[in-house]
Order: sequence, then C-alpha cells, then structure tokens
Amino acid sequence: MSVLIREVTAKSILSKSGIPGADYCINPYVGCSHACKYCYASFMKKYTGHTEEWGSFVDVKINAPDILEKQLKRATKGSVIISSVTDAYQPVEAQYKLTRKCLEILLHHKLSVGILTKSPLVLRDIDLIKGFKDIEVGITITTDDENIRKVFEPNAPSVETRIDTLKKLHENGVKTYAFIGPVLPMNPEALCDRIRDYADYVFIDRMNYVSKTITIYKKLRLQQWLEKGFVEDVRKRLKRGLNKKQMELCK
Repeated sequence: MSVLIREVTAKSILSKSGIPGADYCINPYVGCSHACKYCYASFMKKYTGHTEEWGSFVDVKINAPDILEKQLKRATKGSVIISSVTDAYQPVEAQYKLTRKCLEILLHHKLSVGILTKSPLVLRDIDLIKGFKDIEVGITITTDDENIRKVFEPNAPSVETRIDTLKKLHENGVKTYAFIGPVLPMNPEALCDRIRDYADYVFIDRMNYVSKTITIYKKLRLQQWLEKGFVEDVRKRLKRGLNKKQMELCK
C-alpha cells in the first residue's frame, strides 16, 4: 500500500491527556502507516479531511518542535506520553525526525516521559532516552505469531523485531514494558517466556470493538473488516503458512 505524506502546521502539540499517569500527550503525526486493522485512533480521520483509507496517509506536523518549545514555557510541569493516537516512530520519522527533536526539548526541560511504539526506530534515540532521569519505553506486542501479526498489522514491524527492540532497550538500562494490546491469537506462555527477561512489567488490554473505531458511515471500521475482508485476508495468509489451529482461533 502506498502512503500519502502531507506536511501540515499545528496550532498545538502539547495536549492534555486523559490517559492515567500522563498529564500531557504529544503526537507529531496524524495517521499511521502501520495500518493496523483494529486501530482505535482511526477516529482521527474525521478531523483531517482525508478520504483515503486509514493507514494509507500520514500528516506530518512540521512545526511540532517549535510549538512544543513555546507551549512548555507556559505549561505546568508534568509527565508526557509519546504518543497516544499515532506511532511516533513509524517509518516517516526516519526522514522528519520530529519525535527526536521533541525528545531533545523535553530532555532540556527535564520532564518525565513515556514512549509507546511498535518500531525499532526508537533505538536510534537511545542516546537521548538514557539522558532522562524519569523515562520508560513500551513496546506493543500483540501476538507471538508472525502470521497473525501480518493479518492484523500488515505494515507494522515483525514480532521478532519488537522483542529484539525490547531486549536492546533493557540491555541499555532503560525502564521497559510490554504492551500486549489488543490481545490477538497467541500462545501466551510462549510469549511470556520470550519477553520476561526484558520487560519491567506487562500491560494487557482487550480489543476495542466499539467507540472510537466508528467511521463516518456510523459503522465500526473494525466490524466492516471482520464482516467483509477478514476471511479473505486470513485465506491469503493460509497460502503463506497459517495453520489449521490458527484458522480455528480466527473463526
């Protein structure tokens, strides 16, 4: 799938957070090229003017670092999560480096920071991450099965890559956690064995079937896929190695 990249300017980048334990959130991008089928953040599409399918566009907030610097001069101290409705380390970050620039500013202001991503690109910024007194990095791992991952998260990094990223962060003394959400078909014991030595703790979340996955047509985006495209996507994966037991789990 080709991805439309559009540069935009933002009026604000430091937003109040409704996430427990975080006072603010920073989202340097709108949209995400990982194209995860279950993505709750697809509700953001209605604010963008995009008609493209969710996962096929990314808006780049090119002035994010400048706006962040200005906002922090007026904001009260607090904790910041990067990010809540996008992946701040999706492929476009390699070019624009907005997340890195925002991290530099947050480090200068000595804020507490949390990062959640599926991408190994976060390792690029390990020099900055190790400079924070209070920071943690979470890696989202929704299954231990690569075939399942390819059905639900077609453009996201592999399971093995994410576990390796978690390992490298841990080996560098970074506080880490594994975010298992949503829980997809998996062998939980096997996944636990693979991550237990690299995660300080594990956070587990269910699939979000309702609420913010609603489309402009008032029908669930996830439900639309499950009804019309899911079986065909699994069949395609079958031809590439999905076994019968995994098919039963997907029914």
